Amino acid sequence: MRRFTAWTVSLLILPVAFSGVAQTPAPQVFGYKSFSQQAKWDHDFMAVPSAKLAGEELKILTAAPHWASSPEDHATALYVAEKFRAAGLQTTIQPFRVWLNKPVTIEIEAFDANGKKLMSGPTPEHVDAKAYGGDPFQNDPRILPAFNGSSPSGNVTADVVYANFGTLEDFKKLDSLGVSVKGKIVLVRYGGNFRGVKVYIAQQRGAAGVLIYSDPGDDGYVKGDMYPRGPYRPETGVQRGSVQFLPLYPGDPETPGVASTPELPDSARITDPAKMNQPSIPSNPISYHDAAPILQALDGPESPREWQGGLPFTYHLGGTGAVKVHMHLVQDYKLRAIWDVVGTIEGSDPDQKEDWVVAGNHRDAWVYGAVDPNSGTAAMLETVHGLGELLKQGWKPKRRIVICSWDAEEEGLMGSTEWTEMHADHLKHAVAYFNTDVGVAGPDFDASAVPSLKEFVRDVTRQVPSPKGGTVYEQWQASQQSSPRRKGRAMTADTPAGGVVMVGNLGSGSDYTPFIQHLGVPSTDIGSEGPYGVYHSVFDNYNWFIKFADPMFVYEQQQARVFGLEILHMADADVLPYDYRLYGKDVMGYVADAQRQATDAKLSVDFSAATAAANRFEAAGEKVYALQSASAAGANEAKLNAALRDAETALLNDAGLPRRAWYKHTIYAPGEYTGYAAVVIPGVTEGIEAKDGARTQGQLDALAAALNRSATILEGAAK
Repeated sequence: MRRFTAWTVSLLILPVAFSGVAQTPAPQVFGYKSFSQQAKWDHDFMAVPSAKLAGEELKILTAAPHWASSPEDHATALYVAEKFRAAGLQTTIQPFRVWLNKPVTIEIEAFDANGKKLMSGPTPEHVDAKAYGGDPFQNDPRILPAFNGSSPSGNVTADVVYANFGTLEDFKKLDSLGVSVKGKIVLVRYGGNFRGVKVYIAQQRGAAGVLIYSDPGDDGYVKGDMYPRGPYRPETGVQRGSVQFLPLYPGDPETPGVASTPELPDSARITDPAKMNQPSIPSNPISYHDAAPILQALDGPESPREWQGGLPFTYHLGGTGAVKVHMHLVQDYKLRAIWDVVGTIEGSDPDQKEDWVVAGNHRDAWVYGAVDPNSGTAAMLETVHGLGELLKQGWKPKRRIVICSWDAEEEGLMGSTEWTEMHADHLKHAVAYFNTDVGVAGPDFDASAVPSLKEFVRDVTRQVPSPKGGTVYEQWQASQQSSPRRKGRAMTADTPAGGVVMVGNLGSGSDYTPFIQHLGVPSTDIGSEGPYGVYHSVFDNYNWFIKFADPMFVYEQQQARVFGLEILHMADADVLPYDYRLYGKDVMGYVADAQRQATDAKLSVDFSAATAAANRFEAAGEKVYALQSASAAGANEAKLNAALRDAETALLNDAGLPRRAWYKHTIYAPGEYTGYAAVVIPGVTEGIEAKDGARTQGQLDALAAALNRSATILEGAAK
């Protein structure tokens, strides 16, 4: 069901050709007194992003491996800065010094009980050069060995235990089966949670090391044809990635809460490993080619049948001495330079020009990063191209626009976290952060957002044409309805009724994290999904992209348009288009769900204050929405907008979450034991999961206080 107040702009635009297209009369749009001029700017903007140019930009950005801090990474910073300047943005390159590891030696060997060598690796990533076109990028000598960012060096030999996905539930299952991981090397497969959490839990249980492999049941031949014939992970493909303890805090491990600028003295850095967000046990990723001999030789009990992966033999739990693995990792740790590129378009409204609209995408990659992240970078460059053309026509946004190309995201959201910590005072007034990362992996649009911006994202996509016909919104809706996985994802407590598309919640794993969860800046994240089986491998390159993701770059063009309209509408709206009615409904659902969970857990806690505060917050959202929608709201626009923005900041708790104080948002955070996935009302939810009544009650009180603070602000604005 489409709401009457939705942004129902309909420019009747064809997906390919914009020139000469007639415009319908501009409707009344939520956030605008009159949308006529904005409709013209939107139309002119969407005519600019070029599929052809996006393809050329992607090819340049992915020409070489460009791991964060490398010379090739710096070259991409210079390239993006050149594009920003060409579009008329005031552009700077902001360096930071961050604590990064680079692999020197990565050796992994496995032996059976008789000392026979089962495996020696890691095996280089390679596909047959003569089959299905091969891969022209796989032999570049600049490719680093597959490794885990934030892993320490280590030289350990130990028995192996298979722990499925390495979730908290999986480790508890091993406990119930009498299988200890203490002193063992734990072999886990990707999926189920963030890789750093796998290591976090294994370390807590006394493991000696962790190996993380990609099972073909998850993204390999069980799913479909392997690369280069198809899009799925080939036998030697490895998923690199950081194992930083992201749920504790992201960014430079030595400077939580402080920007790691080149001028920061070393004396201001943390040097005690026990206080940092990095593991103390070694970990490394491997392919299923290298994992298979280990798994096949394990004995002991059969694994639970739901733990069986896609390899053609029965998986066992091990831990009996039948297989020993030797991990020899030498990491070169030091402070390394990284480079954020920041382009600015000044605001023109004297009262609101410092209310920043920030948008960003990271640029660094584990290897080539065609999908992750440079499909997002190419789309962002075409967004900037379009904004530049508007500047030439005389357009001036009301609010300052800040476009950012982040560095070292893969290592732990470092570039974005350090920049937000550097600009924390300014960002208290930022009205939005718009993120993209995996911009295009295929044709299926998807998005996540804070509740106040979920309808905003839906409405923007109603305006942008899809390469498949109709609008992005219509295709998004169709893909959710037709896919059991995507439809199932939508069946949650906060799912809108009437077939409206589900917009996800923000967890972590990309650069919106410091904005929303540390500083309270309302945020969104957009992407376009597909059968992306080569994540974080050598094979995520230009060749894979043009075969399986977006051969004509039309989805790059689509994403540039969606990203650009998000920026334009937030920068130019008369009244900020937040919908606190939806926020209130979601929070009411979260509190009710948590109360049911607490009852099931037989916790004696009092939800009355939190429930009353959630009701008050929802009612305040309804009242302020009526004011936002009224034509008379213009008399106090700046005051109203300030209150609308402050209502999100009020949801922060200065004390932060228990055991991880960097995360301050009371409604959303990455889970301590999930990492990427969002946990709603996290303090309360995790207190219940821990069956800790005192902790749960304390977090309920903090939640009630935050909701009451926000409701007070909204009520004041609505008077």
